[in-house]
Amino acid sequence: MTRPVPMAELWRGALLESVHMGHGVVCDSSGQVVRSWGDPGLVMYPRSSSKMIQALPLLSSGAAAKYGLGTEQMALACASHNGAAIHTHRVNDWLGQLGLGDGDLRCGPQDPDDRPEHERLIRAYESPCQVHNNCSGKHAGFLTLGRHLEAGPEYHEIDHPVQQAALAAFEEVTGEASPGYGIDGCSAPNFATSLTGLARAMAWFASARDRSDRQSQAAAQLTEAMMKHPELVAGEGRACTELMRAMGGRVAIKTGAEAVFVAILPEQRLGVALKITDGATRASECAIAAILVGLGVLDPAHPATRKRLGAPILNRRGIDCGSIRATAELRF
Repeated sequence: MTRPVPMAELWRGALLESVHMGHGVVCDSSGQVVRSWGDPGLVMYPRSSSKMIQALPLLSSGAAAKYGLGTEQMALACASHNGAAIHTHRVNDWLGQLGLGDGDLRCGPQDPDDRPEHERLIRAYESPCQVHNNCSGKHAGFLTLGRHLEAGPEYHEIDHPVQQAALAAFEEVTGEASPGYGIDGCSAPNFATSLTGLARAMAWFASARDRSDRQSQAAAQLTEAMMKHPELVAGEGRACTELMRAMGGRVAIKTGAEAVFVAILPEQRLGVALKITDGATRASECAIAAILVGLGVLDPAHPATRKRLGAPILNRRGIDCGSIRATAELRF
């Protein structure tokens, strides 16, 4: 099957009101597809779901050790954070350790999704900085690697050694030559791959502890950092943070723009990747929750699960009008 399949439905009363179509793949540690929905060969942009791949050279090059980076910085390198104080203070401290500042970032300013920080900026008559950008941790990692490589300041450009290192890592772990790249919202290149390639990469991360090479050690460290610091990977109220907490540090998950989601399951040596075709986040969150429940790592009764899987649709008076549900196609 190469067409997308229904993955999430919105019901209002007794009628099916909306359907979100998508594709999904589960790979094992050998890189083989063990379950798929829709088109496993779909060529797509992983967007921010690939941040842990982009962070691999930061560790495998020795840059992280050289500059004394800990698990918090590693989690932030993989993050799409809310721009809360717990994120911005840490990124600012990281940049300060390098003798750098907000002006050295190339991700652009972003109004923080964190409500307290958003309101603080308004009260202080301040504008958002680049450090508020959800990708500022990734970019701090790029700057660290660039400093280690003694490369120029325009680390976001495709021919820069930092991005060439990211491309080499990307093609290694996906097992595919990337057919091209697009420019992400944070100005960095985002390399295309097949959905199977992305799931294969996540399974490679999941089985990293089985191998002793430097790249695999880096993958294991990044995965463990994400599971240890879910609040740094996204933020309060976010699916990545809440679902990782619900799974008790056993699984790392990461969203990407335009309804991409991935999961790394170290205990089962499995990797998951999915893409909702219409780009709806509510559908990708519902679908990843359903798959994780099906794989036995997420409790269907946990409040974080129920918030996305079977979540009630409330109107402005708080009246329950319907629900968003995973489709029968996602049942294991």
